[in-house]
Amino acid sequence: MTIASKSKLTLEEFLKLPDTKPASEYINGEIIQKQMPQGEHSLIQTSFCELINGVGKKQKIAIAFPELRCTYPAGSRSSSVYGGQSIVPDVTVFRWERIPLKPSGRIANRFEIHPDWAIEILSPDQRQTKVLGNLLYCSRCGTELAWLIDPEEESVLAVFPNQRVEVYEGSAQLPILNNIELELTVEQIFSWLTLS
Repeated sequence: MTIASKSKLTLEEFLKLPDTKPASEYINGEIIQKQMPQGEHSLIQTSFCELINGVGKKQKIAIAFPELRCTYPAGSRSSSVYGGQSIVPDVTVFRWERIPLKPSGRIANRFEIHPDWAIEILSPDQRQTKVLGNLLYCSRCGTELAWLIDPEEESVLAVFPNQRVEVYEGSAQLPILNNIELELTVEQIFSWLTLS
């Protein structure tokens, strides 16, 4: 859903607005509110974060974050003609050494860098083109790996550097961010949805 406005806001004006639930994103000068996650979406998101954090966080390799705002300020490598972007992928994974920290050593609240791995989970009635557009944008900004998980089709579309895209189904091994010791198939992801 796009929130209409009489004139386009700047990124700085957008970031001063109150948070919305579900989150709103600032893309190409427009404010677009994400869809509210439903059952399958939420379970895949939670299970994936638990899996990555069980491996990556323990070994101080990477951390997976659900619904983390990533802001690309104007003038950065990733800025757009509208003076920046601010997106909220369903899951972002950051390598340990790239996680923004405060001078105290605590994690920063604002992430003004691209994720190393971005994951979007398609919700019913959500437009695949818009979601894929966000992942391609992340890839252009330096994200090493991006996934678009489609529960309806039981497939995973992966975006690699240089905008190379591949589709994975069934027992296919999925590409994983380098240095995360994990093997995962498409079938395994969708098996998380069966609770019996």
